[in-house]
Amino acid sequence: MPQMGESVVEGTVTKWLVKEGDTVVEDQPLVEISTDKVDTEIPSPGAGRITKIVAEEGQTLPVGAKLAVIEQAVAETVAKLKMVPPKVAAPPPAMPTESRPAQRAPASMRESAPSARAASAAPIQDEGELASADLHRRYSPVVLKMAAEEGIDLGRVPGTGMGGRISKRDLTRYLESLRQGGAAILEPLQPANGAAQAATALTAPPAVSQAPSGATAPAFRPPIYQPVEGDIVEPFTRRRKLIAEHMVFSKTHSPHVGTVAEVDVTAAMALRERHKNEFARREGFALTFLPLAAAATVKALKEFPRMNASVVGDSVVIRKGINLGIAMDTDEGLLVPVIKAAEGMSVVGIARAMEALRRKIADKKISADDLAGGSFTLSNPGREGNLYGFAIINQPQVGILRMGEVKKRAVVIEAAGADAIAIRTMMYLALSYDHRVVDGVLGNRFLYRVARIIEEADFEI
Repeated sequence: MPQMGESVVEGTVTKWLVKEGDTVVEDQPLVEISTDKVDTEIPSPGAGRITKIVAEEGQTLPVGAKLAVIEQAVAETVAKLKMVPPKVAAPPPAMPTESRPAQRAPASMRESAPSARAASAAPIQDEGELASADLHRRYSPVVLKMAAEEGIDLGRVPGTGMGGRISKRDLTRYLESLRQGGAAILEPLQPANGAAQAATALTAPPAVSQAPSGATAPAFRPPIYQPVEGDIVEPFTRRRKLIAEHMVFSKTHSPHVGTVAEVDVTAAMALRERHKNEFARREGFALTFLPLAAAATVKALKEFPRMNASVVGDSVVIRKGINLGIAMDTDEGLLVPVIKAAEGMSVVGIARAMEALRRKIADKKISADDLAGGSFTLSNPGREGNLYGFAIINQPQVGILRMGEVKKRAVVIEAAGADAIAIRTMMYLALSYDHRVVDGVLGNRFLYRVARIIEEADFEI
């Protein structure tokens, strides 16, 4: 299993493109791998014959795990089969092969977020210490890291994977249930293939009214719609599921606050109009307004570095480099590729980086590295009737800026010391920020500065 991005520590085998006994050539696609960042095909590191397929479809494995065995066509190509070691602590030892009697979990278990924090008297030092608490359960590196950051005892988290394995989704749901005051209910399943398994079902948040002492509050259950003839049922793709999980987590995890600024982009649009033909001849692609807005955002982030931050556990990290995420639409859902080290780029440099990322998406060559490491996000939903809207923060960032429709309107301006009505090109900018880190004064000042930079249109093209 290769490492597909700096923050990717595991991948899921979605489909094998070859079978045992097949002869393959170097760089031939072997298997489709899905991660929380990107879906991609893994090429063969050399020519040879597939003697054994180790990983099954649907199996999630850490970086460096064996996927298949290739009998090399020539001995010299063996050196190409190098596994990329994971950048986090190795997972704990595998479950012992001898069978163990299934342990029945209690019918219910309730724990509030404060008590969960208090349950850990000493901070967890590393993933190895956390994993040693329960050698008979298997944890992936990403689960160990999340548990260490949140101070969660994994022994109390119900797992839905094979043999009770705890997935990232299990831990996320458990954390959400603690924050919402819900109860985590463990229900033992029937043993499968002689091995005991445990599944978990998280109740919804309790009703507003307080239940009597000793009684369980009724859980809200939304009505289920039954499709009728003529309805079109579209199951969520894996990417859509990941987007949904990220959006729900962000809204429940970060207290979103929104603020809007009206921006006069007349001068900026005139600047673009003067240079667009020369720019297109020189660069080979069109100059849009988006690079100008991105350059203004980067300049404002330099002046307000607290907006360029990430939340890590109970701390906020003010990031040195500005890695600007640019939301881009695709047929399968929204992607946010990242322009790395944008603080050192001009408008032209940002435009080139955007075009390179756009082409990668169009050619389906976008990588996990292209999507990782963002410190702030800029979103441009398009020009079709979009006045303004508040975007959901891209975790673990603390802010996202959303552009509205650029439109000519009659506005009141000051000319020669007197008020006058003029036709100006206007746009709304909407900032969503995390109120745990960003106060209203900072958020408003940052947005005001972005607006003024755009209005001044002092850009070198």
